[in-house]
Amino acid sequence: MTVTLMWEARAVPGRGAELLEWARAQRPAARPLRRETFTAPQDRVLVLTWWETSPGLPGPPELPEPPAELVTRPVHRWRFTSHGVD
Repeated sequence: MTVTLMWEARAVPGRGAELLEWARAQRPAARPLRRETFTAPQDRVLVLTWWETSPGLPGPPELPEPPAELVTRPVHRWRFTSHGVD
């Protein structure tokens, strides 16, 4: 099965470029099937990673929390399970 991890953080105003640079430099121990990085208004950075996994195996690695001085709040994280591509 394929699991997609969503990681979203909001930078301190004016520090979005730094948060983006920090997020793009993070490399989990394992390599995902796919990784995309996005930005949005209000200095938000979003990272989506796709992983192949099986029930009972340890979950995919998460991106860490960024340095506290870069963000306005804790990171939001969600895990989604794919049910196919139409």
